[in-house]
Amino acid sequence: MHPDLLETDYLVIGAGAAAMAFVDTLLSESDATVVMVDRHAQPGGHWNDAYPFVRLHQPSACYGVNSRELGSGRKDSSALGENLYELASGTEILSYYEQVMNQQFLPSGRVRYFPMCDYVGDRTSDHRFVSLLGGTEYRVQVRRKLIDATHAQTQVPSTHPPKYRVAAWVTCVPPNELPQIRQPHPAYVVVGSGKTGIDTCLWLLQNGVSPGSIHWIMPSDPWLVDRATLQPGLEFFEQCIHGVTAQYSALGAATSLADLFDRLEQSGQLLRIDPSVTPRAYRGATVTRSELNALRGIEHKVRLGHVEAIEPGKVLLEGGSVEVPAGALFIDCSASALAGWKVVQVFDGNRINLTFVSNNQPVFSAALIAYVECHLADDAAKNACCQPVPVPRVPEDWLRVWGVYLGNFQRWRENQALTQWLFSSRLFLMTTVVRDVRPDDSERHALLHELTLARQQAAVNLPRLMALLA
Repeated sequence: MHPDLLETDYLVIGAGAAAMAFVDTLLSESDATVVMVDRHAQPGGHWNDAYPFVRLHQPSACYGVNSRELGSGRKDSSALGENLYELASGTEILSYYEQVMNQQFLPSGRVRYFPMCDYVGDRTSDHRFVSLLGGTEYRVQVRRKLIDATHAQTQVPSTHPPKYRVAAWVTCVPPNELPQIRQPHPAYVVVGSGKTGIDTCLWLLQNGVSPGSIHWIMPSDPWLVDRATLQPGLEFFEQCIHGVTAQYSALGAATSLADLFDRLEQSGQLLRIDPSVTPRAYRGATVTRSELNALRGIEHKVRLGHVEAIEPGKVLLEGGSVEVPAGALFIDCSASALAGWKVVQVFDGNRINLTFVSNNQPVFSAALIAYVECHLADDAAKNACCQPVPVPRVPEDWLRVWGVYLGNFQRWRENQALTQWLFSSRLFLMTTVVRDVRPDDSERHALLHELTLARQQAAVNLPRLMALLA
């Protein structure tokens, strides 16, 4: 039987957050047709596999696709939320993407969506994918480009088992299984200090587990971002602008890497869990100050490196071992999230690689890449505006991210049409902050002028700081 033949302008591999943001902008900025292929049964990528209590680490107002708001603009009035803007839950996000697909993409007549399918083609014009259920093979003739939205290779605990040995009679579960618990355990051992580990610790505390019953295995303390500095809207204008200005000022004045992080911490732009422990990781995780205080209250923190094995009543680590109460529940949060991410050229002939081109903003990055694809002339010009920003892992990556992002931002501002699009995109946090500033609001315009001056000084000092990394 000959494979079914499809024709399209763009073939998009993946239907996760970045892919959805890219296609949304492509539809609004061109007349292109799209075929989307994804292994999941519904759009949303890794959100399909995440733990039930997962939430965004950024306000809903700046996530999703450009053409459709996510959330309702509510404030989080919970004990730890500090009345900041809502963070969409995983369930809300999946529902949102299903609506985008079924109410916008498919009714447009320009998108064909193939869930539960595996792409098996190559870089040539002959692209193939296969149904995971029926086995039907499809061949796709692509008139323009292949869009690779799989570079994240996102790892979550439910799909990536622990890399350490777990002995018999030890109960070790991913955080996905926590809501199914029906009886208390003498202790809860959280393995991992990334976003998932933070979320899990906070969920346990919010659901009645005492700080003394949690053992938190932290291979490396992370630098954290104060969520209050990343709030959309005019209400948080001063707070947000002061925060960005403080980061630029730190870049512009720092004389060493240690001095840079000291300035960032002193200005409240970066936070640490233990004031006496120097963080050795940075993943862009955000917390409120109340959440930070709750994390600080966890009594048993283990800083002996990565886990090598778990035995009944004992954890073996790189730097030694630690005893835990018999019958403890181990919660594996050690999956490395974007561990598979590599720095690749965005525009590569007949292929577009969706990667970060902005500061920790995957969906905004994908939307911007789509705009650039539609409006700039050639790959050289496109890549000049879309230099890949590294995914942060270690503290030095904070500087690496800003080093690339600041260059991209300066090039975006040199293109008038791109600048107009930039400051109309709801996925760009700064858009939501400045769009309602009145022309006669002299005080706020003065703050924006200070930000511009600080950014210019940061650009002057950045090459010297980047040289220190080498």
